[in-house]
Amino acid sequence: MSIPQVPEEEGRQGDGDPLGDLRSVLVTSVLNLEPLDEDLFRGRHYWVPTTQRLFGGQIVGQALVAAAKSVGEDIHVHSLHCYFVRSGDPKVPVLYQVERTRTGASFSVRFVKAVQHGKPIFICQASFQRVQPSPVQHQFSMPTVPPPEELLDYEALIDQYLRDPNLQEKYRVGLNQITAQEVPIEIKLVNPPTLSQLERMEPKQMFWVRARGFIGEGDIKMHCCVAAYISDYAFLGTAMLPHLCQHKVHFMVSLDHSMWFHAPFRADQWMLYECESPWAGECGTMWGKGTDPGVAGIMASWSVLFPTSCGKTVQVILGPYPMLWHPDLQNDKVGLSMKGIPF
Repeated sequence: MSIPQVPEEEGRQGDGDPLGDLRSVLVTSVLNLEPLDEDLFRGRHYWVPTTQRLFGGQIVGQALVAAAKSVGEDIHVHSLHCYFVRSGDPKVPVLYQVERTRTGASFSVRFVKAVQHGKPIFICQASFQRVQPSPVQHQFSMPTVPPPEELLDYEALIDQYLRDPNLQEKYRVGLNQITAQEVPIEIKLVNPPTLSQLERMEPKQMFWVRARGFIGEGDIKMHCCVAAYISDYAFLGTAMLPHLCQHKVHFMVSLDHSMWFHAPFRADQWMLYECESPWAGECGTMWGKGTDPGVAGIMASWSVLFPTSCGKTVQVILGPYPMLWHPDLQNDKVGLSMKGIPF
């Protein structure tokens, strides 16, 4: 899988951004793996959360990059299914070992193991498919929401909260920690909560997201890898919205993470991320589902995450329901194919 180049005359459209945007750091750094041997790669870290454990989205995205490098350019990502085995150490790189489980005429499967200190911290199965037209097409309708141009970006929204003299100190500390982090994606909340709503909210939220910088059309697999990176941002936070004032959670982790990719899209253009947590309970089995929609209204990908939260005060499992929609893909001839639909 190649890294797309930035055309000299091309930049981001529709937002007033200058032509010739710099390439996204997600492409040039975060997801740019170092090849060590055949099917063996090394990934380094760009952003480490305040938990000082590796960001799960980085591991998912880098693992998908490693798997994608072992298939042909005309073979595209169909789905991935992952397990987080151990917490990642931000002080050392991650090694990605790819096993070519099957290479068929239409479908191929790759197994990826992420290793640190000689032990697996993450395992992933990725399925790839040669693109084939399907006469059977349908999809859910994209939610009706304000366009991203009408919404405040995350930084402006947080600044608005911090300037409010009635903001409780516990929220002020958390918001300052967020602003201190340089994340490589842009976020705009669709329905940002008021200060009074912060006390108790439904476990649902929608926001526009896109990679910072320019990726271009390039290899669709790279956009899938970027979407995989983005997909892990909102799960745990969404599931905790109804419980912000009830419990002190000391430990939250993602355990399972799955995605299905339905149609071509661009991760450097605005995508609507719909995230919902339908259930939370004791540590154990749980179910959740999700989707990545985009601005134009085509369901670009579908993701499922099985996170868990275990702390000294409370033990819960969180089941988010994320969706990502890509608006620029909506037309009469593009729809959701049969592939990737779980029955």
